[in-house]
Amino acid sequence: MSDGPISPHAGTHVPVLAEEVIHALAPVAGAVMVDGTYGGGGYARAALAVANFTLIAIDRDPEAMERAWAHAGKDPRVIPAAGRFGEIEQILHAMSRDQVDGIMLDLGVSSFQIDEAERGFSFMRDGPLDMRMEKRGPSAADAVNHLTEGELADIIHILGEEHAARRIARELVHRRRSQPFTTTLDLADVVEKALGGRRGKPTHPATRTFQALRMWVNDESGELVRALAAAERVLKPGGRLVIVTFHSIEDRIVKLFLRSRSGNDPGVSRHLPKMAKGKAPTFEVLQRKAIEPSEAETASNPRARSARLRWALRTEAPAWNVDADDGFRLPGLKQLEGVA
Repeated sequence: MSDGPISPHAGTHVPVLAEEVIHALAPVAGAVMVDGTYGGGGYARAALAVANFTLIAIDRDPEAMERAWAHAGKDPRVIPAAGRFGEIEQILHAMSRDQVDGIMLDLGVSSFQIDEAERGFSFMRDGPLDMRMEKRGPSAADAVNHLTEGELADIIHILGEEHAARRIARELVHRRRSQPFTTTLDLADVVEKALGGRRGKPTHPATRTFQALRMWVNDESGELVRALAAAERVLKPGGRLVIVTFHSIEDRIVKLFLRSRSGNDPGVSRHLPKMAKGKAPTFEVLQRKAIEPSEAETASNPRARSARLRWALRTEAPAWNVDADDGFRLPGLKQLEGVA
């Protein structure tokens, strides 16, 4: 994951809200910052152009880490570290670092992942139904071919926010009885037929289903919950947490976390682990409303329209030490454990 939506021009990186992200991160000389979703390195290069600091470049995608190592070969300020952004604390511990001055996360899918048909993230080109960022563990094909109808419906409804999720799941299960799903275009065609065709809609009917499967395969919401809890523990007082989301669920997770940790507890959320009570605020939110792309940016890059930027400053209060490991669990996880 990383540079967010891509340009209409294939292969061209367009980091969304780049100026706003760098302003929120506010890098200074001598600081240690973490880019938890390096991707194509767009935000990393923009930040390093502003100040002379150390950047720890994290990504779970092996191909993204190859780019990070290439970047490090040209800029010694970059320290590549393979892993998930939910593992920031463990990664820093392995480097004998306890705290950092800033963390930035871009929760979009990189253009490299979308453009490579063999990765199976998009139905723009036919390819294997994969979607695994780390190239290991259960794939999207495993999910579609093995999960129950109810589990598929829940995943597509929750993560894809698809109102016709049950109709889609029913059609998927019916089709796989005669022929398993193996390619992206095959899945997209069946979803489209289940929904009765495009009917003049600007987006493909399978868009929400593909989004849901990708998020499930990579446990993206769970990783975000774990990353937020880790950021609270590893950021120095005054440290900055900067997050760009492209999905309403992820934006709500970030919003609710920051509201709770800034002393404005919105109550219990099914997307977050149980919040501790009577704790001092660990973050200060200076701009409560999410920052959105300008009309000019969305005009030049329509895929930026769903981007939302939220950021906050770490206070001196101790971390709440709430275990986020079980903060976001989805149906079907145990059933696919051990599936190649």
